[in-house]
Amino acid sequence: MTRWAMVADLRRCVGCQTCTAACRQANATTPGVQWRRVLDMEVGEYPEVKRAFVPVGCMHCDDPPCMHVCPSTATRKRADGIVTIDYDLCIGCAYCAVACPYQARYRSDEDEKRPGVATKCTFCVERIDDGLAKGLKPGVDPEATPACVNSCIANALHFGDAEDPQSNISQLLADNRHFRMHEELGTGPNFFYLWDKAP
Repeated sequence: MTRWAMVADLRRCVGCQTCTAACRQANATTPGVQWRRVLDMEVGEYPEVKRAFVPVGCMHCDDPPCMHVCPSTATRKRADGIVTIDYDLCIGCAYCAVACPYQARYRSDEDEKRPGVATKCTFCVERIDDGLAKGLKPGVDPEATPACVNSCIANALHFGDAEDPQSNISQLLADNRHFRMHEELGTGPNFFYLWDKAP
């Protein structure tokens, strides 16, 4: 079984926001909507203070809270782990935006393409599906890989099949210490953060 996931190497991210710009360009989002954001954080205590850049967006959870509160069943989880929104079914109630612990949902009336409905990162699902239909490998072949990953100038973002032990991200997770954001909530996010080499 396939389970698509993303990995961000926090040792490599430089906070350039190229992934944010690439996502905006690929998905034609409105100015107030950022499906891929990069948080700028300070960590440590004086005088040992460091800056960390943390890419965030939809975590494509194993157990997505946004899906459970959707009254119209517009939010769905595919068998490959990608959480999607059916814009024709969405009624714009924004319950999903309230339920999402990652602040990854948006509703915008200014979006001409998707007015008044909830939107979010889809891991560029159209690129994945089109690429697979052409025999390409998401996470390896750029044409089948999310735009944010392709654009990363620091090679900090990676994408692949977490169920395949030979995949690029499975190797990264095996070789490095990692964590998932708000994992204690039981959502099972499929966005992993690398922070150190495995012992």
